[in-house]
Amino acid sequence: MNENPLTLARDKPLGSLMRALAPFRSELVISAAIFFIKDSPIWLLPTITAAAVDIVVKGGPLGSLGWLAVAACALLLQNYPTHVIFTRLYMGSVRALGARLRNEMTARLQTLSIGFHARASSAVMQNKVVRDVENIEVMFSQIGNPTMSAVFVFGGAVVMTAVNVPEFLPVYALSVPCGVGVWWLMRRRARARNEEFRLEMERFSSRVGEMTTLIPITRAHGLEDVAAARVAQAAENVRSRGLSLDLLNGRFNAASWIVFQLLAVGCLLLAAAFAVLHWVPISPGQVVLLATYFSALTGTVTTVLNLAPLVSKGSESVRSLAELMEEPDRELNEGKRVVTHVTGRIELRDVSVVYPESPSPALDGISLEIEAGMTIAFVGPSGSGKSSLMNTVLGFVRPSSGTVLLDGVDMNTLDLRGVRRHISVVPQESILFEGTVRENITYGLERVDDARVMSAVRDANALDIIKGLPSGWNTVIGERGARLSGGQRQRLSIARALIRDPQILLLDEATSALDSESEIKIQAALEGLTAGRTTLVVAHRLSTVKRADAIVVLENGRIVQTGTHAELLATGGRYADLWGLQAR
Repeated sequence: MNENPLTLARDKPLGSLMRALAPFRSELVISAAIFFIKDSPIWLLPTITAAAVDIVVKGGPLGSLGWLAVAACALLLQNYPTHVIFTRLYMGSVRALGARLRNEMTARLQTLSIGFHARASSAVMQNKVVRDVENIEVMFSQIGNPTMSAVFVFGGAVVMTAVNVPEFLPVYALSVPCGVGVWWLMRRRARARNEEFRLEMERFSSRVGEMTTLIPITRAHGLEDVAAARVAQAAENVRSRGLSLDLLNGRFNAASWIVFQLLAVGCLLLAAAFAVLHWVPISPGQVVLLATYFSALTGTVTTVLNLAPLVSKGSESVRSLAELMEEPDRELNEGKRVVTHVTGRIELRDVSVVYPESPSPALDGISLEIEAGMTIAFVGPSGSGKSSLMNTVLGFVRPSSGTVLLDGVDMNTLDLRGVRRHISVVPQESILFEGTVRENITYGLERVDDARVMSAVRDANALDIIKGLPSGWNTVIGERGARLSGGQRQRLSIARALIRDPQILLLDEATSALDSESEIKIQAALEGLTAGRTTLVVAHRLSTVKRADAIVVLENGRIVQTGTHAELLATGGRYADLWGLQAR
């Protein structure tokens, strides 16, 4: 199926959904045709009822009632197979739309910059992909049947009335402006209340995500009541906004029900008056027919109007997804030069990085040349710009000014996805997912043979970890590697980096959170990992960077010293001061 590019607009949510459904147009048209047949009893049975009443009143033949019974049974029995076919076609399209929206949102999240993800709550993003798409699916699943029923009942009622009692057609016309009028009065307030409720739900999701992340800290300091109170306050805000929305929807439903019940009663009494006063030649059966049609019509229109809150909720979910689709802070790689080979030479020319929320630059005029195969260490106090420099080299952060070159080419002209296939990162906190040890090491790689995995494990000094697990590297570890120690997780992260055979390696505080024994094992693994590779190391423990080819000292986003360990100690200055503090 050829799908059109998915675009969602906050100001036109329903139009956006109609465009998103375009690939399923043929299925939807066929399902509508099937629905017309499926729902035909609603607008054909009143004619059978009217004919039966007239036969009784006029004393018609009994055989005619038999034929009416056969027709009624045929109409009703066909509903089962046609309903199944309709559900398969219509709901198949709705579920396919839901899958497409989830896939598009996931793909969009992958293109948004690291800066965006640093600002955004992961719980809110999860809420958009899961809850908002579910709201859209629920909206379509619940409005499809009654909306099509209302359309066909209205059309059937108009046609059959035009055939039998055309004088009553103007009465039916009253239902349209009445329904539109009630909806028009409520729609703006409904949109505002739905947006308020949606934003409150996102804040609540963010608060719950924050609470689960901080549970170890909360328990350690005995702050369970404080954490529960913070979530309870957010839950109370959700309750208040939700009740306000429910009351508005309740008033809307009550008003629409009263309006259409009055119209139904009026139609019945008007038809009866016409028959009694002989203003229009109407038989008793036709009075029943008119009353039945109008009751069915008002009932279906009322049902559709009662779905307006659901449509408002679904529309607000579309606006929520559109926020992601319209987010401008993206990493744009399409159309840029594809990288197939990297030697590892990196150059920064007068690079500055200024974050929107910060009054001072994170990097201020950084110029640095790193030859291929060199190991460069970055040291300095917290906030000196070490992580910003690493993220800039990775392309996670775009320089506010200046240029970063890889092998002499401006990285702004390169497809960074290809570049990163030649880069491995060992972060301060290793990130593992729930799965086997082998799956974690080979994450993202296909058809990796056991010998290659074993080599990476051995070089990462992690063989003892594998041997100590009940099923070796097929042992399933918990989410984020919760069943392993910090040192074990870090060595598996190194194995993950090794198996990719990167040309550039970034080590971001890779040993800062470990005990001395674990640090010694990981240092041994890192020595093998950095050999022959361009390596950028961020470290607080200066003892881990003594063997670096060069050490760059950062302070307030600027380079204040550069040299080897021995050179920097000999010249004194900031590095010697830091070394002296750690040597005490």
